[in-house]
Parts: sequence; structure tokens; C-alpha cells
Amino acid sequence: MALSPTLSRRHAPLSGRRILVVEDEYFLADDISRALRSAGAEIAGPVGELDDALPIINDGGILDGAVLDVNIRSEMVFPIAQELRARQVPFVFTTGYDRVSIAPQFQDVVLLEKPIDIAAMVRRLAGLIGKPKA
Repeated sequence: MALSPTLSRRHAPLSGRRILVVEDEYFLADDISRALRSAGAEIAGPVGELDDALPIINDGGILDGAVLDVNIRSEMVFPIAQELRARQVPFVFTTGYDRVSIAPQFQDVVLLEKPIDIAAMVRRLAGLIGKPKA
């Protein structure tokens, strides 16, 4: 479920923000991306492989936030999370697993369980990032 495409700039909490989406379920990645765009964000990705996420992080472009599926094609997303944390880029995790599957250094990260409430995800990410850019 995407947000309304008619959101005004004032009501677009991610206006001017570039968000990385790492999700290997195609339809969910598409839903997340559409909802973030509706909230004003530019999408980096979405990518469904960890090896595709690193070049985006390292391309020199600004990333304002990220949505990371914890398990990408049987690989844990924690190396990507470490890179984002080192760059002070806020992110949220999505998963079908319990919190016990989260590496200890990421226990403080917002965890959204699947099926995801997409509107709540947008609000949580926007809250981590802060006010929209002008």
C-alpha cells in the first residue's frame, strides 16, 4: 500500500532525501520504493543482492537513509548496515525473523516485521532522518 501520490511538498516527509532500498522480494521492493517516492524520496536501487548495494554506498552520492531486509538471498545484510553506520546514515531493518536474528551491534535499530506496515515504515524512517530538505 503506497502513500497518496498527491502529497504536497509540505506533507512529503522525505522530500529531497535519497533512500537506499535493499530487498530481495521484488514486489515488496516495488511497494517500498513507491511509498518512499510518494513521500518525496529519490530511490537508490532497489537492489536485491548485497554486492549491488555496496557500489551505491561507495559511489560518492549522498544517502540520507536506507531500508534493509535482514536476509538477502540467504546472506545477512549486516555488512551493508556497518557501512551505513560508519557513514552515519540512518536505516531501518525489515524482516520475517525475530529480533534474536539481529547482530548484537544493531539491537538499537528499528525493526519492522513482515508483513510490513508501509506507511508506518515511511514515518519511522522520516523520523530518523529529520526534517525534509528544502
